[in-house]
Amino acid sequence: MSDNKEHLNFIEEIIEEDLQEGKHNGHIHTRFPPEPNGYLHIGHVKAITINFELAKKYGGSTNLRFDDTNPTTEETEYVEGIKRDIQWLGYTWNGDALYASDYFDKLYHYAEKLILDGHAYIDDSTAEQIAEMKKTPMEAGIESPYRNRPVDENLDLFRKMKAGAFPDGTRVLRAKVDMTSPNMHMRDPVIYRIKHDHHHRTGDQWCIYPMYDFAHGQSDSIEGITHSLCSLEFTHHRPLYDWFIEKLGIFPSRQIEFARMNVTYLITSKRKLLKLVEEGIVTGWDDPRMPTIAGMRRRGYPAAALREFCEKVGVAKRDNLIEIELLESCVRDELNKTSDRAMVVMDPIRITLRNYEENKTEYLTAENNPEDATRGERTMSFSRHLFIERDDFMENPPKNYFRLYPGGNVRLKNAYIISCEEIIKDESGEVTELICSYHPDSKSGNDTSGLKVKGTLHWVNAADAIEAEIREYDKLFTDPTPAGHDDKDVLDFINPNSLVINRKARLESSLSKAKPGQAFQFLRKGYYTADDEFTLEHPVFNATVNLKESFKVQK
Repeated sequence: MSDNKEHLNFIEEIIEEDLQEGKHNGHIHTRFPPEPNGYLHIGHVKAITINFELAKKYGGSTNLRFDDTNPTTEETEYVEGIKRDIQWLGYTWNGDALYASDYFDKLYHYAEKLILDGHAYIDDSTAEQIAEMKKTPMEAGIESPYRNRPVDENLDLFRKMKAGAFPDGTRVLRAKVDMTSPNMHMRDPVIYRIKHDHHHRTGDQWCIYPMYDFAHGQSDSIEGITHSLCSLEFTHHRPLYDWFIEKLGIFPSRQIEFARMNVTYLITSKRKLLKLVEEGIVTGWDDPRMPTIAGMRRRGYPAAALREFCEKVGVAKRDNLIEIELLESCVRDELNKTSDRAMVVMDPIRITLRNYEENKTEYLTAENNPEDATRGERTMSFSRHLFIERDDFMENPPKNYFRLYPGGNVRLKNAYIISCEEIIKDESGEVTELICSYHPDSKSGNDTSGLKVKGTLHWVNAADAIEAEIREYDKLFTDPTPAGHDDKDVLDFINPNSLVINRKARLESSLSKAKPGQAFQFLRKGYYTADDEFTLEHPVFNATVNLKESFKVQK
């Protein structure tokens, strides 16, 4: 247990109090319970880190359980994607992955017990009729005409439902709770429905499936979950979970709610994310503009940065909105430590060094990461023809312009000082080439020229520069809270410039050895990551995050 109470979040305070009281024999058992009906997103990252980190801190364990109670929307593809995402984040769950479907037999017997004890009944009403009978929180609901069916009749009908005797939607099993409760979840909720759908694990064994609210809490109890951690939208579900625990006399798993992850310019609704995919707004669930773990991984966000982001956001009791700049700051800080440097010219203009031998090639050294000397050095070729950025040259510069201009000098990073002597333009007047001279005695690390320059430019050797596709990403939405408008759809806020593809870029030759997922700092440009599609024949890099200064957390 912690000796410093001041730095505990409210969940840690609850856990430490439970440990002091000797609950559960001092054991802490959490779980992460995704529904396999989509890919995990930034909100799930917070839930994952909270559950796994708390268990680790207190010597406990964390289950991975798929709440697979809706065969219509669930797929094995999502199951495998979720496993991959959790492992990539750096976490290992307790034993094998578990499934609510593992407990279908037990859940069915729990339902029969509720029927036998007079706490559940079969309702023949339609979904619309049930919704109408529930009324609103401001008025009492109306009891179903089937609410007082005899126990034997309820049990017989439930068993016939299980046997497939009835079509979908004709009957449901409802818990008999309180139709006058101000909590709508307590107004005789449906706990089983008929679905003649193929299940991704159980096949056609079942044609009735438990509702999420029934399966979720009971699965926690079956697994002996001591602290069932979930986001705030489940606060009003907790009385129902507790009611089931009481009526069934099962392990009293305790639900605790925390604020969900809300980040500006990101959405976390699976339905809305699916719409982006289906409408072709993005290329898929792993599109680098998506707030999914798969998308963030492909964009180049390190797992350590996502964990650090969740640590900085903390665990709160009330929802708040986190600025995306904090997330980007965590990504930037991590990549600054871990990524190698490279030189890439995004919009090249050709330079010819008139006093450098035509067929000569020189090999210079450059450090890979000034933050980490153990990453060593790389070799860069240098010859008569080079590329620099077009916006690093100006024909008529203003005062205090320190880049290249006619008659001006600059240093080429890790190389020599050059002087611009002549401009070549095409018929339209656009500059196509700069004729320069280099100063042989100004080599980096051994400069005896005596020349003083204030500007240093990145460059690449034209002789072996790589042509590549650079995918520049901006925010997917133009509004910081695209899902927060009742009168508009998130598609109304799509940024038409969220993806800009650059095929003019020229890269230093060392980047031919990049591996998919490997991140680099392109000097003076930003952090970029080799895409999953990266090959030597088709080099593709995704813009990960820019070089702005780190975001400061407001105290």
